[in-house]
Amino acid sequence: MKKVIVSSMTAITLLFGSMTTSFVSQPHAVEAASNYKQKAISEGKKVLGTPYKWGGTTTKGFDCSGFIGYAFKKAGKTLPRTTAEIYKKGKAVSKSNLQKGDLVYFQTYKKGPSHMGIYLGNNEFIHASSSKGVSITTLSNSYWKKRYIGAKRL
Repeated sequence: MKKVIVSSMTAITLLFGSMTTSFVSQPHAVEAASNYKQKAISEGKKVLGTPYKWGGTTTKGFDCSGFIGYAFKKAGKTLPRTTAEIYKKGKAVSKSNLQKGDLVYFQTYKKGPSHMGIYLGNNEFIHASSSKGVSITTLSNSYWKKRYIGAKRL
């Protein structure tokens, strides 16, 4: 009888122990995701004012996807090189559900996503603007508002 009870207790402990581990590890995964996104935002803010440069991926000059790639790489996450390639990643997010670190996309000079930025919260995003370099802009800005095509969460 003792063997049955001990065996049952061991099985229950293993079962609930593994369930607890999976429930506990889930928040850590979410926390890790938000940490690298917050770090990407911080890294992006460090280079505010950097001039725009077509094809640029360094602090000497960035294009939009070069800036995003730089900020996320500094945060420990490597992304594809172009806006179109990055757009294929992640999960679509509605504008009303944007979170800090989500990527926002715009249609500018060609059909489909051709510009992007990192959502900062409070209706603002950071991006490498061809006219202002790395800067913070609101999604309600008349130029960007009409060109917004969506957002993705990595």
